[in-house]
Amino acid sequence: MYEQYYGLVEKPFNLTPDTEFYYQSLTHQEALNVLLVAIKSGDGFIKLTGEVGTGKTLLCRKLLDLLDDHFQTIYIPNPYMSCDALLRAVVEEMGLLDLVLDNNYLSCINKKLIENAQQNIKTIILLDEAQSLPIESLEAIRLLSNLETEKEKLIQIVLFGQPELDNKLQQNSIRQLQQRIVHACHLKNLTIEGLARYIEHRLESAGYFGPRLFSDSAIRKLFEKTKGVPRLINLLCNKAMMICYASGEFYVSEKHVQMAARDSKQVNRVVMQKADLVGNAGVLAAISFSLSQLIPPVS
Repeated sequence: MYEQYYGLVEKPFNLTPDTEFYYQSLTHQEALNVLLVAIKSGDGFIKLTGEVGTGKTLLCRKLLDLLDDHFQTIYIPNPYMSCDALLRAVVEEMGLLDLVLDNNYLSCINKKLIENAQQNIKTIILLDEAQSLPIESLEAIRLLSNLETEKEKLIQIVLFGQPELDNKLQQNSIRQLQQRIVHACHLKNLTIEGLARYIEHRLESAGYFGPRLFSDSAIRKLFEKTKGVPRLINLLCNKAMMICYASGEFYVSEKHVQMAARDSKQVNRVVMQKADLVGNAGVLAAISFSLSQLIPPVS
């Protein structure tokens, strides 16, 4: 809605993970380096954790982009499924579903892994939202990690999850899996300096090359409200830019961020008052409706 107003080619603060907008913060780059080194070393189990909204899925997709044809990657975005369903999903991602006999998924996977190894292709499973894996499915993952030759593991497994994943891995029934994790890293929230650079990066990625949009006080207020969590930053920045646009202003100030952080109903009221003043109620009503329907309030 405000793209043309700011000279943007697309929205800069969408919530959908998009590698075109990947920001290389210190914590994300450190995590990515650990993942790449671990994968190239052939280590079996790798784990990355982070709080909700810190960019785990985006980092996972960035990793997928960086792996070349020497890797066969199996990406499971939502692994909340039974043991058999998970193995079937792996088989399907590997393009082997038509070759499965008597639902013997493990045997089919093993044959493909041996074939890949003979062609010097590494096989990697990336499980997003791994904290949602049932215990029995985690056991299935452990069984997959048993597939190996005398010299090397045939498959590498990367777990992306919230901190609850650590609690789940502490359970006695799957302690063997925990012991096999060779590399583990944790995504931290952005610092206030990182937040400022993050906003500039996303604006530039969306096509903005004008003067700085967010004031220092707006940055401080954003950090106060979001604690440096990228998803919350996106929510508030998008909301603040809508309010700024609807108010006929160009630069985002602390006032706009504060308004964005309040209840959406209050934001709607301010936006509609401005609509009456500028005689453009139709357009601004659409903005107001979008705020209430698409963007939840941030406390």
